[in-house]
Amino acid sequence: MFPPFAERLASAGFVAITPNLSGSGVDDAGDFSLADHFGRNTFSAELHDVGRVVDALMEGELGVPPPSSLGLVGHSRGGGIAVLHTAGDSRVRALVTWSAISRVERWPAEQRVGWRKTGHLEIQNARTGQILPLYTDVLDDIEHNAERLDIIGLAGKITVPWLIIHGTNDESVPFKEAESLKRASKRKKTRLLPIEGGGHTFGATHPWRSTTPELDTVFDETLSWLSANLG
Repeated sequence: MFPPFAERLASAGFVAITPNLSGSGVDDAGDFSLADHFGRNTFSAELHDVGRVVDALMEGELGVPPPSSLGLVGHSRGGGIAVLHTAGDSRVRALVTWSAISRVERWPAEQRVGWRKTGHLEIQNARTGQILPLYTDVLDDIEHNAERLDIIGLAGKITVPWLIIHGTNDESVPFKEAESLKRASKRKKTRLLPIEGGGHTFGATHPWRSTTPELDTVFDETLSWLSANLG
């Protein structure tokens, strides 16, 4: 759904940058061929990648002039990363999160014990069916960088206009996490927009087929938010 969304942004006059982060496991052709990158990925690595992309954009190193104002849009885990980055970067003037996580501790304690014993956790790629190893790097990262990765804590430091969009039937990130983010913000400029009956991707599929009414609402509301808050 990100290429169609980026096209919408570009048509509205925005410069849209849609990076693949280094731990995504996806190569330049869009194939999931970098399993070890995925297995070693961490939240801190993603936060570092976003920082590098933002720096490059603002310094005019991505083939376009530095923008006059900067907004971030993040989905799911990327939404959590967008919150963390925005809390520490005064250059960001508007934030939109879709189906965002509110915490990095995603695994029960008993699961983490077994994970530590074997050294990896098996993850199935829902799209390809691949069984992928997720090593303990991400557990180490969570334990060693708890304060830096405290999404709820840092949400309270965000002062820019923030639109939180979340499906009420999200099967991956419960809607209550959106409510937690809204409570943590305590800012009048923060708005929670429930998408009634919406799932984690608002009906979007990969490979891309077409938009959905829920996704149209997400696109429209995001574009309106950015247009109103990025001068």
